[in-house]
Amino acid sequence: MKAHVPDVGAPDPEHKTSPIVDEYAEYEETPPDVDLESGGCHFNGATYPFGHFVRSGSELLCCEKPGIWVRKGEMRPD
Repeated sequence: MKAHVPDVGAPDPEHKTSPIVDEYAEYEETPPDVDLESGGCHFNGATYPFGHFVRSGSELLCCEKPGIWVRKGEMRPD
């Protein structure tokens, strides 16, 4: 049985969404729009804990420290 991964839709510029990066992206410093105090990631105004997965379109995203979404591949709708 597959675990349920919420479909959060596309990022809405009217709501807070943490940066989304490629799985193998290298960054030397924390992106400026990361909220280090939240203890997780934001997507369209909702907060998710570190380690939580969501689906945006067909992209599977994982919330990772310091508060960024990391692309983990593609996922077909249920």
